[in-house]
Amino acid sequence: MLDWSRHQGAIPQGSHRVTFAAQTSPPRPPGQAMITPLVHLGVLEIHGQGGVTFLQGQTSAQVELADGQVAPLTAFCTPKGRMLATAQLLRVDAERLWLLMPSERIAPLQAHLAKFAPFYKVGIEARDDLALIGVMGDAALSLVEAETGLATPKPWQQATSSTLQVLRHPGPVPRLLLIDSQDAMSPRWARLAANAIPTGNAAWCLQDIRSGLAWVDDGQQDAYLPQMFNWEALGGISFKKGCYTGQEVVARAHFRGQVKKRLVHLQFDGDTPPPAGDAVNDAAGKRQGDVIAAEYDGEGHIELLAVLSTRELAEPLSVAGHPCTRIPLPYPLERLDPEALFADA
Repeated sequence: MLDWSRHQGAIPQGSHRVTFAAQTSPPRPPGQAMITPLVHLGVLEIHGQGGVTFLQGQTSAQVELADGQVAPLTAFCTPKGRMLATAQLLRVDAERLWLLMPSERIAPLQAHLAKFAPFYKVGIEARDDLALIGVMGDAALSLVEAETGLATPKPWQQATSSTLQVLRHPGPVPRLLLIDSQDAMSPRWARLAANAIPTGNAAWCLQDIRSGLAWVDDGQQDAYLPQMFNWEALGGISFKKGCYTGQEVVARAHFRGQVKKRLVHLQFDGDTPPPAGDAVNDAAGKRQGDVIAAEYDGEGHIELLAVLSTRELAEPLSVAGHPCTRIPLPYPLERLDPEALFADA
């Protein structure tokens, strides 16, 4: 992993966070652009001729959609349909597929998949030689196009040039994710930084929250169905593909309407972001859900994602005694088939 503190002057804040100068909360991406080292994300590579068949039986995505242009969301589940990991799937070449995912889940997923890999003659490798950066703001698209020479992809799609992969993620502000070798990324960062503001990766995580996008971390594995993270509303579940681990439970919950918890977006009226796993209580003090992720919004408030009961609840909701206000999600809670989402790609 690229040592951002040594090469770029970033300040580490634990193993998965970094900031710059005296920043204590992520500012709103300006019209100019912001760039950030995405140290909380990493890549797990599946290589070999059997990679597509191997992953097709393991994950919720229609793997054949990952064709070098489309890069869909996906989830890996237990036989009981609970998520072990979430990722974005992209094809690098004919025999290599990458899983972009939280770095803390790479080793556990690698160990899990390694039990089945020999049957398909595939290799699984954590790509610690890569570096990832995010570019955000109104000027992000033109800045990246000028730097890479690539046309900007649509959300959940990719563009490729030599060793570089460019992905676009959704959000209220334009944002692009770049993956390249460490040797190539260091000078690329320097060129981008001449026209953008370096910022901590909390700013990227805030945009995930505002996009209604949650990733499974170590404390959440084997706890939630994909639908509890609204994964089918984001195009992360194919209900048209064949069997995969956990498919029967995931499909039954969908077709029988048995999803009793959903991801929601909340504003938290407290001074410190609550940790993942904290209880979300109703007005009577009864636990109705759990905090999944929380970040400062740069304007004196805190926003969070929580998995919450779908029943009508007595409000106001609260976390650690502080009230929470609902914020509408930027997408409808309805099934979005990835086959339809990417039909024109």
